[in-house]
Amino acid sequence: MNLKKILIGIEGLKAKGNLDLEISNLECDYRKITDGGLFVAIKGFEVDGHSFINKAIEMGAKAVIFEEGADYKEFINHKNITFIMAPNTRLALSKCACNFYDNPSKKMKVIAITGTKGKTTTSFMIKEILEKQGKKVGLIGTIAVYVGDKLIKNSDRTTPEGNKLQEILDKMYQLGVEVVVMEVSSQSLKLDRVAGCEFYAGVFTNLSEDHISKTEHKDMNEYFESKMKLFDMCKYAFVNADNLYTAKVPNLIKDKCQVQTYGIDNYCNLLAKDVTITNTYADFKVKLDNRNERVKVSIPGRFSVYNALAAISVVKLFGTKTETIKEALENIKVLGRSELVDNKLDLKIMIDYAHTPDSLENILKTVKQYTLGKVICVFGCGGDRDKTKRPIMGEIAGRLADYTIITSDNPRTEKPEEIIQEIEDGIKKTKGKYECIEDRKEAIEKAITMESKTDIIIIAGKGHEMYQEIQKEKIPFDEREIVKEIIEKLSQKKGTKSK
Repeated sequence: MNLKKILIGIEGLKAKGNLDLEISNLECDYRKITDGGLFVAIKGFEVDGHSFINKAIEMGAKAVIFEEGADYKEFINHKNITFIMAPNTRLALSKCACNFYDNPSKKMKVIAITGTKGKTTTSFMIKEILEKQGKKVGLIGTIAVYVGDKLIKNSDRTTPEGNKLQEILDKMYQLGVEVVVMEVSSQSLKLDRVAGCEFYAGVFTNLSEDHISKTEHKDMNEYFESKMKLFDMCKYAFVNADNLYTAKVPNLIKDKCQVQTYGIDNYCNLLAKDVTITNTYADFKVKLDNRNERVKVSIPGRFSVYNALAAISVVKLFGTKTETIKEALENIKVLGRSELVDNKLDLKIMIDYAHTPDSLENILKTVKQYTLGKVICVFGCGGDRDKTKRPIMGEIAGRLADYTIITSDNPRTEKPEEIIQEIEDGIKKTKGKYECIEDRKEAIEKAITMESKTDIIIIAGKGHEMYQEIQKEKIPFDEREIVKEIIEKLSQKKGTKSK
C-alpha cells in the first residue's frame, strides 16, 4: 500500500523524504520487518524501539515513524529512507494499521468486552450463543484467537498490539467472519492498541481493585478512565447496574452511544430474578420476548449470572431466539473459569483464573456454600503487579477456605518467597489453617493428597494459562495435566496397596 494512504487521518506528523512509497509490511518489532517495510518505533516499559531503528533499516525498512522528543541524530541521515515524526507512535501504529488493512472492523460487527472480571467468560458466552444462531464468529481474547472452533493462535496478552490486532481482524474478514467478540483490556485502551477500531457494541462488566502498579495504572481513577475510552468507539453499550463504578457509566456516556443496563439488585433494563446458585451451575429468571424464562448456566457463581446477562443483552441486538440462548448457556464451558477437572478418583478439583481479591472471594464463597466437606485453596499472586492485593487475598483465603496452601504463581522478576511472605501477612490476621509451599506442583499435590470425596480443591490464579513466568522465561505449566499426573500416581499407589 502507498505510504500516503497509510498515513491518512493521523495528525501532527512531520516527514523527511519520499512519501510516495509502496509499503510491504508494518511492524513495531524490527525482527519482523521485510524489504519495503514501515517500522514504527515505540518506547516500551522495558525496551525502547528507537534503539533498533538502524537494525530495522538493515532488515529492509524503507520508512520509519519515530516519536517526537526522541534523539534522532543516530539514524536520521540514512539515505533513501523516509522518516516521519509523530506525537505518539503507539497511536500512529494503530491508525496506520487500520489504513494498511483497510479498516476491517468497519466490515464486521465487532463486540468489545471490558471490565476487571468476566471478560473471557462473557466473550465465550456471546460466541457460543451467536454460533448456535448460525453466525460465523471470531474471538480475540485472553485465552486465544478463534474463528469458530478453529484455533488461530494462542494469546500472549488480552488485546494484541495495534498492528497485530488489525492483521487478525483482516484475516477474520477474509475467512468470512460476520461477528467478532473481543476482550479489550484497560492497558489496550490506555496505550491506544484499539485506536481506529469501530465497535458495534461495548460491554463494561465491572471494575474492582486490580492492575494498579508502576507498569499499569497509577490509581483506580486512571483505571476507570482508561476503560471509559471504549465508549467513544461504540454504537451500543451495556453496563452492569450493580457495580459501584459501572453504575456511574450510563450518565457519563448517554450522549455518546445507546446505553442499557443489566443486573440483579438494582433497577435495570435486563433484570435477573429468583437466582439459584449451586457448586456446579447457576440459574435465574429473566424476561425474554416478554416472557419470564428460566435460564441455566453451567458455570457456578453469582458472577456467572452477570456474565450471562451481559451476553444476553448483546445477542438481543441480533434477534437471537430464546431457546437458542438457553441451550447455549446451559452447555457453556470456558477454559480455566470454574473448570472442574475430570479425574479417575472422582475428586472435586476446580481450576479458576481468580487472581484478584474480588474474584477469589467470589469463587470461595460460591463453593463453600454448597460443599459438604472442606474447601482447600491453592493460590499465589503474580510478580511485578499490584502488591497491595497480596495480604488482602491472604486474609480472604484464611477467612473463607478451610485450608490454604500459599504457593507461587507467575513470580516474573520478583522472588517467589517474598510474594508468599506478603500473602502470609494477610492470612495471619485470620484463624485460617495454612501452609506455604513455594513449588506450585508440590502445592497442588499436597492439596490432592489431603482431599476426601466430600471436599473441593480450588486451584486459583492461573486458569487458562499453560505456563509459569519466571525471570522473563515462560516455562510450560498446564495445571490440568499436572492434576492428571498426580491423580495417576496416587491411583497407582492405591492400586498397589489394595493388592
